[in-house]
Amino acid sequence: MMYIGELRQGEGMIVHLLIPLTLLFMTLSHMPKIAFASPEEVNALLKWKESLQIPNNSTISSWLRLPMKSSALFPCTSWFGIVCNADGSIQTLNLSSSGLKGTLHQFSFSLLHNLTHFDLYENNFFGPIPPEIRLLSKLVFLDFSVNQFSGSIPSSLGHLTSLNFLYLSRNQLSGPIPTEIGNLKSLTDFAMSYNQLNNSIPSSLANLSNLQGLYLAVNNLSGPVPIELGNLKSLINLELSSNKLSGSIPSSLGDLTSLNVLYLHQNQLSGPIPIEHGNLKSLIGLGVNHNQLSGSIPLSLGNLSNLQTLYLHENKLSGTIPIEIGNLESLSELAASNNQLNGSIPSSLGNLGKLEWLILNDNKFSGPIPRELGNLKSLTHFKLNGNQLSGSIPSSFGDLISLDGLYMQYNHLTGPIPFQLVNLKSLTDLKLSNNQLSGSIPPEFGNSTQLQRLDLSSNQLVGEIPKEFGKMKSIIPLEFEFCQLLEVLDLSRNRLNGPIPKSIGHWAYIHYLNLSNNQLSEKIPSEIDKLVQLTELDLSQNLLTEEIPSEIQSLQSLQKLNAAWKLYRTKTLCKSHLDEEKCSLSSLAHPCHYSPSYRGNFTLLTRVWPHCLSKTKETLSTETIGQRSFDGGVVYDDILKATNNFDEAYSIGTGGYGTVYKAELQPNNMVAVKKLHPSSEDVDHNGFLNEVRALTNIRHRNIVKLYGYCSLARHSFLIYEYVEKGSLGSILRSDVLVTELDWLKRVKIVKAVANGLAYMHHDCTPPIIHRDISIANIILDSDYEAHISDFGTSKLLKLDSSNWTAIAGTYGYIAPELAYTMVVTEKCDVYSFGIVALEVIMGKHPGEVPTLRADYLVLANVGDSRIPLPSPHVEKKVNMVLNLSRACLNSNPQERPTMCQVSNLLMKA
Repeated sequence: MMYIGELRQGEGMIVHLLIPLTLLFMTLSHMPKIAFASPEEVNALLKWKESLQIPNNSTISSWLRLPMKSSALFPCTSWFGIVCNADGSIQTLNLSSSGLKGTLHQFSFSLLHNLTHFDLYENNFFGPIPPEIRLLSKLVFLDFSVNQFSGSIPSSLGHLTSLNFLYLSRNQLSGPIPTEIGNLKSLTDFAMSYNQLNNSIPSSLANLSNLQGLYLAVNNLSGPVPIELGNLKSLINLELSSNKLSGSIPSSLGDLTSLNVLYLHQNQLSGPIPIEHGNLKSLIGLGVNHNQLSGSIPLSLGNLSNLQTLYLHENKLSGTIPIEIGNLESLSELAASNNQLNGSIPSSLGNLGKLEWLILNDNKFSGPIPRELGNLKSLTHFKLNGNQLSGSIPSSFGDLISLDGLYMQYNHLTGPIPFQLVNLKSLTDLKLSNNQLSGSIPPEFGNSTQLQRLDLSSNQLVGEIPKEFGKMKSIIPLEFEFCQLLEVLDLSRNRLNGPIPKSIGHWAYIHYLNLSNNQLSEKIPSEIDKLVQLTELDLSQNLLTEEIPSEIQSLQSLQKLNAAWKLYRTKTLCKSHLDEEKCSLSSLAHPCHYSPSYRGNFTLLTRVWPHCLSKTKETLSTETIGQRSFDGGVVYDDILKATNNFDEAYSIGTGGYGTVYKAELQPNNMVAVKKLHPSSEDVDHNGFLNEVRALTNIRHRNIVKLYGYCSLARHSFLIYEYVEKGSLGSILRSDVLVTELDWLKRVKIVKAVANGLAYMHHDCTPPIIHRDISIANIILDSDYEAHISDFGTSKLLKLDSSNWTAIAGTYGYIAPELAYTMVVTEKCDVYSFGIVALEVIMGKHPGEVPTLRADYLVLANVGDSRIPLPSPHVEKKVNMVLNLSRACLNSNPQERPTMCQVSNLLMKA
């Protein structure tokens, strides 16, 4: 008998392995076979590969043609993403997240007909999905999601009757959903969200008896929700949100007893919420918000014992909140704001021990606030504002230890402010304005170290401002409304008396302080000069003495405004005998004017109101800048002198209709002067007037300040604050300067631009649209705070008419709808903001990247490579900016968020 093999064992010892050859042959015969793909399939893939754009070091680089002598044998395991079956045919093709770009035009569907798994998830494939896909009749799994496929969905997909999973989400597919999809009886998951699909949802989808997930959100689907969907008894997730669906919610959906998620929000659905929804005992999330639903909240919703999120807000619901809602002990978020709900708030809500968000604002709730709500120890955000609630604030609210925001403004609340609220150590926002609260301000608030936004205005509070307030260490931005973004501590419109406490000097982070319309007396404390962050101050309508401390006049933060200011004790806004009407800026007939009017809802100490002009055409009005008074004519002459009659040596930039010069009017007192181009005088003069009209009516820390203007035959120019760092564009384009823009600075810049635009769109009447938001028109100060500039193309919206316009703006930032509608809306600015925000993070214009898909827009893919990667915490902030940016670039302007929403969300970043 023959033997083979030997093994070295130990030092110098040979041990023979006595393996009979017959036994060896038997062993080899039972080993698994190596699968080899056919040459035809391999050549087909190689041909397709040649048509693709492939990044360096791609995993698909393993697809190499073998030498001719071995061309008949291609081991499947040697190629990335390829799995063959036992017969040697390619069964799986998985190229997900490979960075590939190309089409399916060269893909040989006929030669690869044995595919069961075809996965191109997260690449850059574009063009149509060919109808030849029907030839892949054995497909079980098909994922083309997160690409740029366009065109219609081929009806031939209905031939793939073995399909279990069909994922086409996040593409640019358009047209209707083919009715033939209803033939895919084996389908368990069907995902088509984030496309541009239109027409109605085909009722044939009701034939998909094994379907567990139906995802059609964020499209343009219209018509009713098919009642036949109630036949899908296996359905677990149904997402139809963010479409244009209309009609009523079918009661048949109440038969889907396996449902975990039902999202119908952001549509145009009307009628009542079906009581049959109470049968959905497995439901975890229910969203019907942002529709036109009416009627009452069904009592049957109290049966949904597993429900965690219930979103009913932004509808037309009426009636009361059923006490049965208090049975939903798993509920973490309840939002029913902006409806017409009335009656009292049920005390049973106090049973919802896991509740984190309770949002009931802007309804018609009346009666007292239940003290049982103080049991909600997990509550972080609590909104009851904009109702008709009466009675006192429950002292039990002092037990809401997790609360960070409490909003109860605009109600009829009475009684004192409970001192127990000072126990809320996590509280950052407390808004109790526009009620009838009485008593004194609890001095215990002086121990609040986390409080950032405090608004007690428009109440009946009495007594002195507690000197203990000086202990507060973190009072920073407060807004009147979410999007006004005025950084405020507001105690105005009360009955506070006595002196302004000297401890005011300890409020080191106050930006906006309003103590107006009280009965405060004695002198203004000189300690105000310690408020180095203060930019806006209102002490008007009090009993304070006339004398203004010299320390305040030298306050650096107010000096930074380069503007005069005075203390107003009456409604008179003009000097001495000059009446208010003559001082109006409603007309721009005067040739020159220094220090414009900043109009608004209330008078600020630092505001500069217009002074009447002399009849001499060549003079500016007398005004104060810094510590020096100027006659208008002197200012005009000083500007010519400071710029050497607008010599190019003083130019710091050129815009669409003017050149900007740097001018030093006195030592360390710089201004920027934009001189109108002498050419195309008619068009440019309109831009000049636009800018004056816009900037004389707005006042915001993130909008460049206009100090004056002059319109003469010889020269027309605007006088601004000088912003040190120059344009954002010049910094982003410099490989040296850009290194100073770390990730937190970039997030801060995006926030600032959003805040400024939100103010223009939502807090100015009429709203102001900039129309030319770009990195060239965002300027940065020495602290890298962003300011919006260049209002030459701005437009004041007429709220009661259409707003037709000629296309204006910078190429690459203009909203696409302007090319065919010529109608300007705030959403045009939103689109431009999205481009700018992306450009800030990317360091280059978004047009230079292959795709703007949400999955691709993450820091790892598009972040500016000229600066180091951030920490995970900061990366989360940056990715939030990227996500919001993409939402702003939605091709449908109606689906873009408002700048109010963007600004509000960025506050969390």
